Amino acid sequence: SFTMNTYLFVYDLMQFCGHSWIFTNMIIRFISFGKDSLADTFYSIGLVMRLCQLLSILEILHILIGIDKSHLFPRFLQITERIIVLFVVINSQEEVQGKYIVCVLFFLWNLLDVVRYTYNMLARTGIYYLPLTWLNFSLCIPLYPLSVLAKAFAIWVSLPYFESFGTYSIKLPLPITFSIYFPYVLKMYLLVLFIGMCFIIQNLISERKAHLGTGNIKKKRS
Repeated sequence: SFTMNTYLFVYDLMQFCGHSWIFTNMIIRFISFGKDSLADTFYSIGLVMRLCQLLSILEILHILIGIDKSHLFPRFLQITERIIVLFVVINSQEEVQGKYIVCVLFFLWNLLDVVRYTYNMLARTGIYYLPLTWLNFSLCIPLYPLSVLAKAFAIWVSLPYFESFGTYSIKLPLPITFSIYFPYVLKMYLLVLFIGMCFIIQNLISERKAHLGTGNIKKKRS
């Protein structure tokens, strides 16, 4: 309906503005301050980044209620990966926030999202600009695995801090003592991360074929 399409356009516009601001801010800061800007990336743009990622949870709801025709499971995996790495790993360990890997991760996320939300906004209005369509469905295939490697490296770098500070590790005094050592949980999650990557890449390749097939290109040109 017109109302739902307008709502989705406004949502995409908000995300585009947020990620464009982050992306532009990162580039300007790097040009102005060089490598010195990398260490405080999280402190300068972390708030907006967290707001954008929290807002992206709505995309799961959009699919569930049927106003977005994307596949649920791949999108769920992508969103939860970011939420876990950003809020559980980076946000909880101040020592990790100043690592260069955070800047690399944010750069990859925002590059992908600026393209994706630009494409989505135009698609809501019936505009399919072929170079942008190609970029949207092609750029993610090489950059998504790179972002997974960056997530994995951020988790690996955080492990010593979770071990020394005991963050999220709990021990419950039950009749049978039960404890959760969070670094082990993160190490197991690394395996889940790479398994999920294989599934998502297959989905990305399928979407690219569906949208960039010869028939679809001709149809969009016409």
